[in-house]
Amino acid sequence: MARKTTGLRRRPNQQGGIWHIDKVVNGRAIRESCGTSNQEEAERYLAKRLEEIRQAAVYGMRTDRIFRIAATKHLNENQHKPSVVTDAYMLQSLDPFIGNILLSKLHDGTLQAYIAARQKDGIKSKSINNALSVVRRILILSSRKWRDEFGLTWLETSPLISMLPTYDARKPYPMSWDEQRTLFQELPDHLARMALFNVNTGTREQEVCHLRWDWEIDVPELGTSVFLIPSDFGGRTENSGVKNREDRLVVLNEVARSVVNSCRGIHPEWVFTYKGNPVGRMNNSAWDKARVRAAMKLYEASGKTIPVNFIQQGQRGILITEELKIFMESVMPGYSNVRVHDLKHTFGRRLRAAGVALETRKVMLGHKNGDITSHYSAPEIEELLEAANRVCLAKSVKSPSMTLLKRKIA
Repeated sequence: MARKTTGLRRRPNQQGGIWHIDKVVNGRAIRESCGTSNQEEAERYLAKRLEEIRQAAVYGMRTDRIFRIAATKHLNENQHKPSVVTDAYMLQSLDPFIGNILLSKLHDGTLQAYIAARQKDGIKSKSINNALSVVRRILILSSRKWRDEFGLTWLETSPLISMLPTYDARKPYPMSWDEQRTLFQELPDHLARMALFNVNTGTREQEVCHLRWDWEIDVPELGTSVFLIPSDFGGRTENSGVKNREDRLVVLNEVARSVVNSCRGIHPEWVFTYKGNPVGRMNNSAWDKARVRAAMKLYEASGKTIPVNFIQQGQRGILITEELKIFMESVMPGYSNVRVHDLKHTFGRRLRAAGVALETRKVMLGHKNGDITSHYSAPEIEELLEAANRVCLAKSVKSPSMTLLKRKIA
């Protein structure tokens, strides 16, 4: 029978799982994960933590925590922010590489294994930088804000975490009407509604995912409504919340308005939901599979044939294998890998093609513009609404046609 060590336990109904510390030392409760399922390693970790607490109390020496503990604290403190979903996704990819590393040992060198692995998987530098930014943010909080019971910061100083050059940044891919139609037909209903709203408003992914009914404002003079997303919504990442930290006005053209009306009464708080809950991310596995299926349809519609060795049938149709994804990317670069953020670029290109002025486009795309006030009158909203309606599909035959010049791939 295995011996029992005071202060260590496994979670209820967790056989062979991770050991946790549950102990009171000098009136202070210690409850944290040991990060291991091995009892001897957990005992050594407990002994180390007890010694750290003694030294902190006697000599004023700070406890050196592993990164996983700091990452957990960061996520717990930011549960109210939509950006926590993105942060959790990035921290999950980081954990195998730096989860057990002490905060004091984190620097550019200890992050190289993570960077090399992500680059090998084909992840772009910008996406890697987003994850490194979360690490940098946690280290700054550890050195400036988070303190232990003795008043000591978790980390003495925060190291400088270098960002990668973004020479490999993926270029935006504004879609044609036919490409949009084909993709949206392949999306699940809830994602198709969100995508249609996105491409008609120029909103960002997290703005759509967490759009709330209490942000809607009626404009009776125009017989319509708008959404005003507060400046403190979301986080600081590219795809989280209001990017420029200003209130974000979202005007609804005819298509976006119809999408919003179709969602009324479904949920009392959120505009877009799936099975009663807000959607964390649009760029998920369902999106990934839909864009490959759409690329296949467009490729075959052009009179070309996909080699049979890439086609595998499953119970629900063609299986989207990694080999099929790679093949479609080689024959249809750009479109077969279209991102949610490309919907915003599509909206911006269509506004430009329709002759909408730069200042107006900046407001509609949520870009910072010191020339336009954040307080809008009915005539100003009417001007924005007229511009937004220029890019409705039903009106496209009356608008100047847009030709997208794409670089040929040899």
